[in-house]
This record gives sequence, structure tokens and C-alpha cells, in this order.
Amino acid sequence: MTRVPARAPLVVYSGRQGDYSVREVPMADETIPTPTPEATPTTSGVVSEDQVKLALRRVKDPDLQLNIMDLGLVYNIAVDGTTVKIDMTLTSPACPSGPELMTNAEKEVMTLDGVEKVEVNLVWMPFWTPEKMEPRVRDYLGF
Repeated sequence: MTRVPARAPLVVYSGRQGDYSVREVPMADETIPTPTPEATPTTSGVVSEDQVKLALRRVKDPDLQLNIMDLGLVYNIAVDGTTVKIDMTLTSPACPSGPELMTNAEKEVMTLDGVEKVEVNLVWMPFWTPEKMEPRVRDYLGF
């Protein structure tokens, strides 16, 4: 029988925007290394497309209580420096939640560090169909 060496317990730290990091908790006889300025990663202040997608997952359709990413309403995300451009659609031109969804999308993306301007463009081509939803959401809704 092979024994696996014991490891230090892990702690998950969650950030304010849904991100997280995992770190080992030092054992009693270990010391925590203090990061030096050279070891601290520098960020360019530019937000990534993945960060924008995570922010948009917090925008939920008020009727379905499902996020706009899973519903397939976001067609394109473009990050240009501190400006984020989002092309999105609605399930139909008569959707009463359209203004609310677009406003909430802008607000959520504006909370990201490094974002100074958000442009949300409402597009109708290609027209939204249930096939644009994530498969698990489509199954959940019975499509």
C-alpha cells in the first residue's frame, strides 16, 4: 500500500466579482512568504473577454431567472482598451424586458476594474432561436 503524503489544507478566497483563488494554508511550522514587488504580478488594467462573460452571467431574464449568456442572447463581446462593446439580442422584438436587460448588462460590465465605457448594441440578425441557448438550458426549458 502506498501512502500519499499529507498536504496542507486548501482555502478558497472569493472575490467581489465572482472570481476566486485557492491557496494552501501553511502548517504550524511553516511561514507564509511575503510577496515582493518583483513577484507581484502586474496587470495592464485591461479586462478580458472571459471577465466580461462572467459579469454578464449575473444579468438574468426577470421572467425565466436564467442569465443572458446561457440564454444565448449575447452574440459578440469586443474589448478595446477600456471600452467594452457587446452585441446582444432579445428573444423577440416585443420582449418587455429588453431595456432592463440591456441596462443591467451595462451596469454589470461597468463594475469590472479597467472598464471605463460600455456600449451595448441591440442586434436582430441573426434572429434569436432556442438553438442559441446552452444545451442544458434548452433541455431544462423543454426545447
